Amino acid sequence: MSSTDLLELCRRLLDTDAVPVAWHPGHAGTQVLRASTANHGEVMVKQHRSQERHMQEVHAYRTWVPAALHDQAPRLLAAAEQPPTIVITAVPGVPLSQRTLAPEAEQDAYRQAGRLLKTLHAAGPQRPEPDWTAWLAERAEHWLHQAADRTTPSYRTEVRAHMRALQDLAPLPTVPCHLDFMPRNMIYGHDGIVRLIDFEHCRYDLPARDLVRLATRVWPHRPDLRDSFLDEYGHPCTLDREVLEHCAHLDALTALGSTTLR
Repeated sequence: MSSTDLLELCRRLLDTDAVPVAWHPGHAGTQVLRASTANHGEVMVKQHRSQERHMQEVHAYRTWVPAALHDQAPRLLAAAEQPPTIVITAVPGVPLSQRTLAPEAEQDAYRQAGRLLKTLHAAGPQRPEPDWTAWLAERAEHWLHQAADRTTPSYRTEVRAHMRALQDLAPLPTVPCHLDFMPRNMIYGHDGIVRLIDFEHCRYDLPARDLVRLATRVWPHRPDLRDSFLDEYGHPCTLDREVLEHCAHLDALTALGSTTLR
């Protein structure tokens, strides 16, 4: 879908006089247009790459986001099923991953991120999911197949051992999770407020999975940011640390399999 198509959708769903501001090609099939409207200011028009992603993001915006995050996340303004598209408010600022901050300001940003994730995880009641770890192990097998030509037998054995260990921990409680909780999805505003975006992966899942990418990609180089984040989020218990360790292997495998597909 082109920027013109997204603009026409915005005009049909929200404001007949909407004008384009910027086009974002997105990633993995997702496309985003920033447009200006009379009644809502700048908005983001986002076409999802699948109905599943569309339904997950719409559900998050209609339930968990308004109940838990309030003005620290976009608001859903309109949605369409065909093609799967949403229109949301544009939040001010730039991704935290693109912002150069003094250490104290960056630590404060990560404390805010810790509060945001803690609040999101409490946006719905815990659900026991006795089969969830088995489902994750099945997903690991899928990604092992996708990355078969880029992995060794010893690596596949290691991943499967971690997936068995994860299954041995079942049943585990699930909560509303973001599942792409990274600095690129944390918008740092000129007011110093951190706001969370991109809820297309959002669903009930293991809370420790939301820590995996920070723990493996950010915190090894910045233990100060880890400490700031956990001061607000809370320090993982022994069980969560085990889940995090096992799911880190799944996350790395998913990234490898996705690279293979591209």
